[in-house]
Amino acid sequence: MYRHVYLLRNTPEEYPMTSVLDTSLHERRRAERMRDPEFRAAYEQAAGAIAQTDYIIRTLDELRAEMGISKAELARRIDRNASSIRRLFTAHQVRPELPLITAVAEALGLRLALVPESAEAKKAVRDSHGGRKELIAA
Repeated sequence: MYRHVYLLRNTPEEYPMTSVLDTSLHERRRAERMRDPEFRAAYEQAAGAIAQTDYIIRTLDELRAEMGISKAELARRIDRNASSIRRLFTAHQVRPELPLITAVAEALGLRLALVPESAEAKKAVRDSHGGRKELIAA
């Protein structure tokens, strides 16, 4: 359980006032809502999408750094504002549009690929795309 204590200023020294903010309310509400199967499914789907996006962004940033390309240089390569690229790589749980992710990947000499995970998806890719194990954007 997290508790934050705020000291309120402009009060007499002999009467210090504190206010405790109980941040566990959110956790209790979320736990209660997670008992609903519909909510749980939507929550887990959203969490999975955020995790995949974060992974892609972190990987692109790591590769950018390994290649010795600055964020400003990357921004120039894709004709974007440098601050938007800095935000992309430093903000938590960003939700960038696919064209931006694609542009960043291309500027780094990369292509995005879809890799099927389920047996059903693997079969569909094999049947529809000549037996390839992944779908690569052209």
